[in-house]
Amino acid sequence: MKCVRYLLARSAGPDGYGGAESDMNVEQMKSVIKEIVAKTDLTPCVVGHRGVGKTAGIIQACRELGRSYVSLRLGQMEVGDLVGIPFRDGDIMHWSRPSWLPGDDAPPTVIHCDELNRAQQEDTLQAIFQFVEPPAEGMLRSLHTHHLSRRHKVVVSINPPDGSYQVATLDRALIDRMVMLSVETDYHCWARYAADRELAGDVRQFLAANSGMLAKQGMPMELQVEPSERGWEMVSILQKSCRFPADLEMEVYAGIVGKEAAIMFMRWLSDRKGRPLTALQVLNDWPRVAERATAQRDDVQAATINDLSATLQASPLLAGEQEEHLVAYISVLPRDLCFGFVKTLLKIPEVALALVNDRHDSVIFDAIKAITREAH
Repeated sequence: MKCVRYLLARSAGPDGYGGAESDMNVEQMKSVIKEIVAKTDLTPCVVGHRGVGKTAGIIQACRELGRSYVSLRLGQMEVGDLVGIPFRDGDIMHWSRPSWLPGDDAPPTVIHCDELNRAQQEDTLQAIFQFVEPPAEGMLRSLHTHHLSRRHKVVVSINPPDGSYQVATLDRALIDRMVMLSVETDYHCWARYAADRELAGDVRQFLAANSGMLAKQGMPMELQVEPSERGWEMVSILQKSCRFPADLEMEVYAGIVGKEAAIMFMRWLSDRKGRPLTALQVLNDWPRVAERATAQRDDVQAATINDLSATLQASPLLAGEQEEHLVAYISVLPRDLCFGFVKTLLKIPEVALALVNDRHDSVIFDAIKAITREAH
């Protein structure tokens, strides 16, 4: 069992999200894979140089989860190997089910799309694109006419496209659909592995004195991972469903929205004092948060307003107490923010009907007058 180091250089800072590189041994890497596979439908993609233990770690994670393991060596496959052979049933064309694709009643299985970026034909890469994409809500993961039961999951591994390997450059849209996990060799982990396996003492002693000779990894890996709407939805799924060790959480998110955004997000999470009030806090817990709401800076207030606007557009029916809390919040807003927020709320019919109630005149009337003047 080889060990890997999960590497993401982090910018220095006093809040714990900077400084030295973050090491991940194979047990930690497997823990991340197991969390994602067991608790979500997302697709982890392990990126690393040859020989670091990508495949071994994935196989061991499957074994520890009690899942069957299927390996697809995509560099050796053609489209027909993926989608099956066409046949006719009367005047209808069908495609035979590939032998590697587990059925609905098969034991829970992990399908490992190995060497994804070694697919030699463009149409093979396009075919597998659909399969590695996490299924949309209420849908099943698909490959042409075939569907994969939710009990089965998909994991990807690739070599980095750094010029050291004969690999295709992955489409950024494809990268955006996976949780990118970068791994590198770590001598100390390998040393424990070598001791467990009782490798030759001369080899172990040589590498103890010359650890830099364990592996030559080539150029640093640069993944084109950037923030996107889909990426933040994936971060949300992981944050709600999975529990990662504190020292790995930022690295996992960085594999989805990029290092800079992940660092900012983790700093924001740690800054409880400066965090904006949420829509649910305003609507359901106003007496406790009223003083805090009044003291919020305008930029923080804008974040609360945005959350309230989105929440009320999605769920506009207010209980009596929630209606009172919303009006109370509007009453503490600065004049400009108040007018803009009321203007937004009046575009939501159910909320507008609540706001024009006579008992809210003292708070809402001035805002509506200002909006009316603006319209004329």
